[in-house]
Amino acid sequence: MEKIYFKSILGIGLLHITLLAATVQAQDTTRLLNNVVVTATRSPKKLSDIGRVVTVISAEQINRSQGKTLPQLLNTVPGLTFSGAQNAPGIATSIYLRGASTGNTLILIDGFPVNNASAIDGSYDLNAFSLDMIDHIEILKGSGSTLYGSDAVAGVINIITKKGKGQGLKGSLQLMGGSYNTFKESASLNGTVDKTGVAVNISNSDSRGFAAATDTTGKGNFKKDGFHQRSASVNISQAVSKNFSLNGNLQTSYTSGNLPYGAFTDDQNYTYNNTFLFGGLGAKLILPAGALVVNLSQNDVWNNFNNLPTDNNSGYQVTKNRGKISNAEAILNYALGKYFDITSGTSFKYSNTNQYSLFLPTGDPDIIKDRNNNIFSAYTSLFFKDDIFHMELGGRYNHHSTYGDNFTYTINPSLFLADQFKVFGTIASAYKSPSLYQLYSQYGNGGLKPETTTSYEAGFDWEIIKNTLTFNTQFYKRNAKDVIYFANLSVSPYGVYQNGQFQKDKGFESELNYHSSKLTASAYYTYVTGKLTDEKGLQTANLYRRPKSTFGLNFTYQVIDDFSFGVNYKYTGNRTDQNFATYPSTIVTLKHYNLADLHLELKATRNLRVFGDLNNVLDQKYTDWLGYNTMGINFMLGAKYQFN
Repeated sequence: MEKIYFKSILGIGLLHITLLAATVQAQDTTRLLNNVVVTATRSPKKLSDIGRVVTVISAEQINRSQGKTLPQLLNTVPGLTFSGAQNAPGIATSIYLRGASTGNTLILIDGFPVNNASAIDGSYDLNAFSLDMIDHIEILKGSGSTLYGSDAVAGVINIITKKGKGQGLKGSLQLMGGSYNTFKESASLNGTVDKTGVAVNISNSDSRGFAAATDTTGKGNFKKDGFHQRSASVNISQAVSKNFSLNGNLQTSYTSGNLPYGAFTDDQNYTYNNTFLFGGLGAKLILPAGALVVNLSQNDVWNNFNNLPTDNNSGYQVTKNRGKISNAEAILNYALGKYFDITSGTSFKYSNTNQYSLFLPTGDPDIIKDRNNNIFSAYTSLFFKDDIFHMELGGRYNHHSTYGDNFTYTINPSLFLADQFKVFGTIASAYKSPSLYQLYSQYGNGGLKPETTTSYEAGFDWEIIKNTLTFNTQFYKRNAKDVIYFANLSVSPYGVYQNGQFQKDKGFESELNYHSSKLTASAYYTYVTGKLTDEKGLQTANLYRRPKSTFGLNFTYQVIDDFSFGVNYKYTGNRTDQNFATYPSTIVTLKHYNLADLHLELKATRNLRVFGDLNNVLDQKYTDWLGYNTMGINFMLGAKYQFN
């Protein structure tokens, strides 16, 4: 415990010393208290009026990050580890927000929830998103199940896509190329015609990549695992009248490429293709003291894997999975006089999957045919504001077609002092429903209950210099019960999903931000630790691939009106990983590493912008996943032309 407190004091001290002494500037992940956000409360509110932690990645920062993937960009956010973001292109990544396991962070597109109904844990692959489609991102840290339902255990990532802005239509064309024979082309059309807003984006990405698996033989004959992606998005909004508007959005991507057989193992004939399709339709009615919003969405995912016989795999394997999720939701935001307002709503979610897996010559196919469930929810959060005191009290009732009823709550008081200092605390519960795979696969258990979590959080936001310098710290603790785990069996099918384990995580985050007309800088330190207790009372430090400590320092400087440069630096501490190449599996420590990226940008003409990224400048040799390679020093060059 003494070591934790010492690290806390040291980390906070380093933030002050490094940022104020070096006067550097970081990525524009804003936390100014007068910023307006919507994800935390499902209605527009200033950060000073709510007791939650919200990070905003602005449109400017996304424009400066076009040489990165979405997982690589999110990996720069304090408290968020995107394990595998630097692996070979197209390899799956794992998102760990505040140390919580993958599947415990809810992903939204324009406020609509998205999941993969065919995945083991239901998580959505953010590699499906191209950055050029995104306007900005809001990240809510901490329990969000009262307003958002299942999966919002550690937080919520709301990806807000580009909307039509400004009268008339404007187009743009962007070209990029760089290391590993990587090329990307994208085009967009954006604007407003009369009362109709239009935003259209298309992109094409190709990379020859590199060998995803680590070659321990030293022969260097592992194949390069390539990646190809085609993406498109359409967003249309229509003002029907002064008080009524409609909006519709559609995102789709098709990704194909090569995969290794597994850790340390090449495979010359393992290919995949994934299709993601999301569509949403919303209506908004402005009321005398609020608004009523109705959202409908459809989220379909197709995953296909094809493995021909090789020296490493004498059989033939084919896997075809499809997941479909339909959502319907009505949300009411309304002011109840001077001191109170509410956010209240109902939602219905239907999930369905069909899965087929065949491995020859050993056996019969594993089939999940037309399995489905649904969940109905009703929720209300009451917000109180009087002078310096603010409070959120919320509750959510859920009825699941398989496991029955459950309830979540939120208690979130905060004080806003001297117009620049916010202190807050939260006690909240959250839950994660069992996935269709966990319920209905050959290892499934129809009696599974949801994982339930109680979280505690306390912290402060201090705007030391108004609109210029801020410092914040949050401490959190998260206790989960009925954690779903895979229990081995001695007879066929040799395993089954069960409830019963306990997970306890805790940690803290500190961040210092500076903003001026030419310089924007941030530095942060985070710490997280956790243990799993099984049914026999045995404790395991199980936050595999998640570092206890991370430290980051980022800046962007506008040298002249037409030229800027920036640096992102992140220290990732030691992690553990499981080595399944041995039997029984062993625990391996992965060494810490430092990553530094450089970005340069020049406005060559009024309509032409050119940029370059040099990533992993230190050419660090490191491992994110045991048995898999990561990118060495690499670059990306690009140009964007705006048509007026």
